[in-house]
Amino acid sequence: MSTPPLASGHQGPHALRPLLDTVLAALDTGARARGGPLPTGGPEAVAGRIREAAGDVLPDHGDPHALHTLVHAFATTAADPAHPLCAAHLHCPPLAVAAAADLAASALNPSMDSWDQAPGASELERLVATALAREVHPAGTPDSLVTTGGTESNQLALLLAREAHGGSVRLVCGANAHHSLPRAAWLLGLPEPVVVPAPGGTLDPEALDATLTRLTGPLIVAATAGTTDAGLIDPLPEIAAHCTAHGARLHVDAAYGGGLLFSDRHRTRLTGLDAADTVTLDLHKLGWQPVAAGLLSVRDAHDLTALRQRADYLNADDDTEAGLPDLLGRSLRTTRRPDVLKLAVTLKTLGRSGLGALVDQVCAHARQFAALVDAHPDFELHAPPVISTVLFRPTGATDTTVAAVRRALLTDGSAVLGRARLDGRLWLKATLLNPATGPDDLAALLHLAAASRATLVEGHTPR
Repeated sequence: MSTPPLASGHQGPHALRPLLDTVLAALDTGARARGGPLPTGGPEAVAGRIREAAGDVLPDHGDPHALHTLVHAFATTAADPAHPLCAAHLHCPPLAVAAAADLAASALNPSMDSWDQAPGASELERLVATALAREVHPAGTPDSLVTTGGTESNQLALLLAREAHGGSVRLVCGANAHHSLPRAAWLLGLPEPVVVPAPGGTLDPEALDATLTRLTGPLIVAATAGTTDAGLIDPLPEIAAHCTAHGARLHVDAAYGGGLLFSDRHRTRLTGLDAADTVTLDLHKLGWQPVAAGLLSVRDAHDLTALRQRADYLNADDDTEAGLPDLLGRSLRTTRRPDVLKLAVTLKTLGRSGLGALVDQVCAHARQFAALVDAHPDFELHAPPVISTVLFRPTGATDTTVAAVRRALLTDGSAVLGRARLDGRLWLKATLLNPATGPDDLAALLHLAAASRATLVEGHTPR
């Protein structure tokens, strides 16, 4: 057996070209076979299709058609975030230019834990990390780290707070905070978090003030700019003022809402963000990047010294003194992908105005969909959207019916809606992240939800 071709090196592009043709053809045929935003039949049917395609996943002898077979099956059974009726989660359709850049990153395969594995990538990461940190923190000496997303960024934020306070800090967060924050406190061995009421879905500043008044010891307050359930933004200026008054550190989880920074029209919703000590961003949400594309921005780059580590084979003292950049303190991970390349290509290709236009488009789609819901006699709108999430439910339906409507659409493969519990009730959730969505798509999404509810009421299973 001859040696399989490699993706990089002089022959890499020639080896990749026919394989890319195979992949693109399989993506096309797979999408056509799926026909909608989600495969039909539910979990068992989808699992059966994958089992049939995979067969023996480690055969004695290789299958030359495996690439086409498995990519076709992968596409056939995928949830397609580029389909306008796929609107459940903060799961964006990636830009083609970002996906193309990601191919180059995969082919060259730099590892971002030492300069000699990623010479150019390390400098590109420094440039992009600094530029994005200055978007969040225009003043001072900011910096940012590339992460896998909000969960890692939030954990890093708590770790940096703990180290800044000499090894002990207590998390204070709203009842609306992302689940990764209390989980991070648990992982880091911090005291049980103090949860502040969030009536209506946003943290109550007066309740926060009262909480900070009665607590002692080092504290970190975590606010949210773009909740996962409704896309709501906490009152950041008031929260920042209370943190300053009480000497508490402030972290803002802006994994969802951080993308508003690119929009001249919407960035004022993030007023007060620059007062935070640390800020979580996810550009695989309102940034249209392939997963993963997270960042943690810090107002004071000195905070990152807590992450410094020494491993002689990666960042020996004499190498560092001789001028080789030390990358080991840029992450909790050792081996990590050069996710910065797709970010850099996207930022330079679209610019602030191009990204801002995409943000404006999805926010406008949310307002349009909310207007359709509000005008429909069979649906109830929770509230006007803040970013690009719309909560709605069939008028007079029980929570059981709301959940059943969503599952029926998933099983049918016709539409993908999320769910959120707010104000003591269950709501259908449309998270609109596809800039190419049109008015007819929005009308179709609402029509499918109405038809599903009607079918359930009649006691029939939707086709």
